[in-house]
Amino acid sequence: MVRIVLSILVLAIGQQALAQQMADPNFKPVASNPAYTAKHPRVLFDEAHFNFHTASGRYKPFADLITSDGCEITPNKNEFTADSLKGFDVLIIANALGAEKMGSARAEAPAFTEQECDAVRDWVKGGGALLLITDHYPTGSAAEVLGQRFDIDFSKGATAEYTYTREKGLGDHAILRGRSEAERVKKVGTFTGQSLKGPKGSTEFLILPDDAEEKIPDPANPYKNKPLSRSAKGRCQAVALKFGKGRMVVLGEAAMLSAQVAPDGHAFGMNVKGIDNQQFALNVIHWLTGLLDASKPSESAKKKP
Repeated sequence: MVRIVLSILVLAIGQQALAQQMADPNFKPVASNPAYTAKHPRVLFDEAHFNFHTASGRYKPFADLITSDGCEITPNKNEFTADSLKGFDVLIIANALGAEKMGSARAEAPAFTEQECDAVRDWVKGGGALLLITDHYPTGSAAEVLGQRFDIDFSKGATAEYTYTREKGLGDHAILRGRSEAERVKKVGTFTGQSLKGPKGSTEFLILPDDAEEKIPDPANPYKNKPLSRSAKGRCQAVALKFGKGRMVVLGEAAMLSAQVAPDGHAFGMNVKGIDNQQFALNVIHWLTGLLDASKPSESAKKKP
């Protein structure tokens, strides 16, 4: 999200300020080498859980991008059940919340029921592909109940902005390598967010620097008390894993797959020049659908034992 002082992000995120973020109307994302020309993956895009990002809203550039790649998107307006997920190849959840207003006390409440979490877990285990996108507080708290089904640890705090490169934290995974050298991701920018820790057997990338710190809300009063600082060393902002017959990617920052503008004209997301976030977005979907295989990572990869 926009460059705002971390303590303000944690303490006083108001709905009015956040509503000023909007999809960049001048950014026209197009997949130059569409991946799905014969068979088109069916993508269910969640809009039933007070999502801050939707396919027709702030995530329209991302939705347009993967549509140009050959995906077919259906907005989700229902609770997750075995029936509502049936027939879809990919489920995308971006910044689900426990309440409509980001700055309300209820926003950090679980966005999903226990039954919904079980349904999503079982669907992935049976062969589905989940892209779970979170961000700084309170979105990590709201999505934690679902992340726990896959043993993903959310910090539920707020990081700084980072630019990840081959020499600095990008890591190694099929998502970063792409289908060819032209699709190889060399630089990814994030815009605050939270940190993650993946389970055994997962691959962590977008690895935070050793001196990274996070602002963690004071549990006693997250919106009024001064946030706590703690080290984010050894943590990351992206995790990929295979789960049963399915696949899952979890991101700890949402703006990286958006293309937004602030009221002052500041761009953040795929529309920022000099970063490979658009290709990164395509590669995430390519891996989730099995188009990219997670071959053995190099020595530089950070794969949990």
